[in-house]
Amino acid sequence: MKLLMKGNEAIAEAALRAGCECFFGYPITPQTELLQYMAKKLLKSGGVFIQAESEVGAINMAYGASSCGKRVMTSSSGPGISLKQEGISYLAGAQLPCVIVNIMRGGPGLGNINAAQSDYLQATKGGGHGDYKVIVLAPSSVQEAVELTIKAFDLADKYRNPVMILGDGMLGQMMEVVEFDENYQPQKVEKPWAVTGERNREKRVTNSLYIVPEELEKHNFKLKEKYEKIKESEVMVEEYLTDDAKAIFVSFGMCARIVKSAVNKLRQAGEKVGLVRPITLWPFPENELKSYASKNEVEFFVDVEMNLGQMIEDVKLSVEGKKTVHFYGRTGGMVPTIQEIMDFYYSLKE
Repeated sequence: MKLLMKGNEAIAEAALRAGCECFFGYPITPQTELLQYMAKKLLKSGGVFIQAESEVGAINMAYGASSCGKRVMTSSSGPGISLKQEGISYLAGAQLPCVIVNIMRGGPGLGNINAAQSDYLQATKGGGHGDYKVIVLAPSSVQEAVELTIKAFDLADKYRNPVMILGDGMLGQMMEVVEFDENYQPQKVEKPWAVTGERNREKRVTNSLYIVPEELEKHNFKLKEKYEKIKESEVMVEEYLTDDAKAIFVSFGMCARIVKSAVNKLRQAGEKVGLVRPITLWPFPENELKSYASKNEVEFFVDVEMNLGQMIEDVKLSVEGKKTVHFYGRTGGMVPTIQEIMDFYYSLKE
């Protein structure tokens, strides 16, 4: 069945179909429609919905429900995600699955409610404390947001780890046609670690506190081993018109859709350009970019973001200095146009 849905509502519907049992959140533009949709629909399906007293309350409620083995989601934007960082670190430290949606807005501070991509570093480098990682998925359409939301729940359970959907105000507010797989059934995952209150069995504890340094170090190495498995198995990337490209654009999310249009126009004008779009921002597709940097025909890279330059750090690390990486960005809720991107590309060839 095809439906015309707003991005926020499509993500919420996808979560319900993925078996989300509990949602805890707090209103903040531009993601509030997600909260409203869950308030209407989750209780009807027998789930739990709570509008918490704050974002801090919401993330800790998510921690509690996940500890009990439930499929859990929370969502927010910008400042709200900042407030959740301690709880996200606790979730990762306790190895608890949870899906977190960040519909990014302009910053820093209160900023504004327009679309931005300035939370990249916060999401991919760990905005909280400690050695931990969150799987980060970056959809570029409402349909892909649906598919990645369902995948997020499966990944969270598979690795016992928080997974973040990193969208922006455009994705959350725009309406597009989406199609749901009516035959999809949520995965049944055994959770022998879950705290259920059952008697007459071995005691279970979910915890991220390790007072003895040797024990904490051992725990961190265990987490690192898991993160390495994720890096080996879960990288997702779109490679578009890159086979003969002399210049490769790198962009993610909604911004990448604009870049793809610029690539098409540049191709029509005879320019050999392509696009690499990371779908997983962590783990980052470093090997794919590294392989392009090793190709003689590739002359340079152009990183385009709706911020002042954040993903470019990962692009440069992947390229390893073999090729020049240029940057074009707009910030504060401003969105680059196709013509701006084309003009910037032509300026590099002068």
